[in-house]
Amino acid sequence: MTLLARSLGGGLAALLLLAGCADQAREQIRIVGSSTVFPFTTAVAENFNREHPEFRAPIVESLGTGGGIKLFCGGVGSRHPDVANASRRITRLELEDCAANGVREVVEVQIGIDGLVLVQGRRGVPLNLTLRDVYLALAAEPWGGKQTARTWQDVNPALPPVRIEVLGPPPTSGTRDAFNELYMQAGCLTNPAMAELKKSDNARFRQICEGIREDGAYVDAGENDNLLVQQLTQNPIAVGAFGFSYFDANADRLRGVPIDGVAPTYADISEFRYPGARPMFIYVKGEHARAIRGIPEFLEEYTSEGAWGPRGYLIRRGLIASPDDVRRRYRERALALVPLMPRDLEEGAKA
Repeated sequence: MTLLARSLGGGLAALLLLAGCADQAREQIRIVGSSTVFPFTTAVAENFNREHPEFRAPIVESLGTGGGIKLFCGGVGSRHPDVANASRRITRLELEDCAANGVREVVEVQIGIDGLVLVQGRRGVPLNLTLRDVYLALAAEPWGGKQTARTWQDVNPALPPVRIEVLGPPPTSGTRDAFNELYMQAGCLTNPAMAELKKSDNARFRQICEGIREDGAYVDAGENDNLLVQQLTQNPIAVGAFGFSYFDANADRLRGVPIDGVAPTYADISEFRYPGARPMFIYVKGEHARAIRGIPEFLEEYTSEGAWGPRGYLIRRGLIASPDDVRRRYRERALALVPLMPRDLEEGAKA
């Protein structure tokens, strides 16, 4: 049975629910969430609009992963978004929040891979960092001690005496969550004692390994990655943290910072060799997919090889294609509207 046929045959309850809201049922798809995923979803929305002029153009808003998922999980009905862009996987607590608010058919789609890369302007002194360097430079309590580093040379004598200044994502961003996991925790765990602490006192482990200093060495640069690019080109000292697609689009003005000897290239990110490689997602409300016109066709477009495949138009926007078997699995689940279950989260976002 096709998705469209299923939407006609199985969506009566959702349709009645949407129609019964105080406001009128929407006639266009509403999408919120990650600024990193925003350009990819916007490109799909534009192509969808060209291919399906019978539907109104989707609304895509860049609010950050955490804020987008919170709105998405707020409930079922035309006041609530249909799709959430996410630069990290939804958490168990967020999924439980969805269910508590009546959103019980959350469909997960891994759209591709991104690299959370460290970059600098081309006028800056080239840096070649390790995960350990990044952690020791930015931790509020490096391995439980006092933070005294002011320059990169202070954390590693082999590095230049350049002031530490990292422009990164805010605490509300999914990119910040990814930064904490991929850089801060990974660098912290280069000390074997931290692995033991994680087992014995996870709260203290997270405080030590994820707590970022607030004395100016780390600057909350907000959610506007285009503005961040401008700041990096104007400030030769600063290092920035954002998605590979923005680096790729501005490679003439920016330089990638190798991490543990691996440069942020398409090939190394696609194989998860670069430490900052991460999968990206959209989450679709199954209840809405059977009630709001265009969602099945939008999913068909997003998961088509012409969009997210190795030669698709999203690749030209900076997306890194997921492996063939991953794309195939997620397309099947998306078109069948298979809900994400809590046990699925235990399998890992890279599965």
